Amino acid sequence: MHSTKKTNKSVTLPIIGIISTPHETIQDMPIQPSGAGNIEGAAIVFSKYLDGLKDLDGFSHIILLYHLHKVNDYKLAVTPFMDDHEHGVFATRSPIRPAPIGISIVRLMKIENATLFFEGADMLDGTPLIDIKPFMRQFDNRPHAISGWLDAQEEDLVMRTRSDSRFT
Repeated sequence: MHSTKKTNKSVTLPIIGIISTPHETIQDMPIQPSGAGNIEGAAIVFSKYLDGLKDLDGFSHIILLYHLHKVNDYKLAVTPFMDDHEHGVFATRSPIRPAPIGISIVRLMKIENATLFFEGADMLDGTPLIDIKPFMRQFDNRPHAISGWLDAQEEDLVMRTRSDSRFT
């Protein structure tokens, strides 16, 4: 399908909260929640959105969508942390992208009032939270998925779970 309608060049999204983590800088920060292990973080949801947390406590994992607020520019071709070769930015999870939105699937430990405590913190302290979605194993798991160029790197992934200076 193809639409010829003119679209906006930018979108404004509300920030629903702030993410707190031990990561003050990108140096040596985990690059995915799987590399963050049991590093804890907290998502503090603004009070006007508190009612939206109803029934979330029954989920073991949640998906956090957030603004990569320290990104100032983008590149359409990047060398990602998991490879030594350049790829199109949309074939990577590089933070330096035209729409700097991050996504992390984290383990929800507990909810106290407007604070969600989680494990798998791979984002900077003070990161603006855009949205929270429940992880649903019935829909979100894809055991037969193919991960393109990354499949060839699978054995090295455990060794490359920390950031370096290429995106600073």
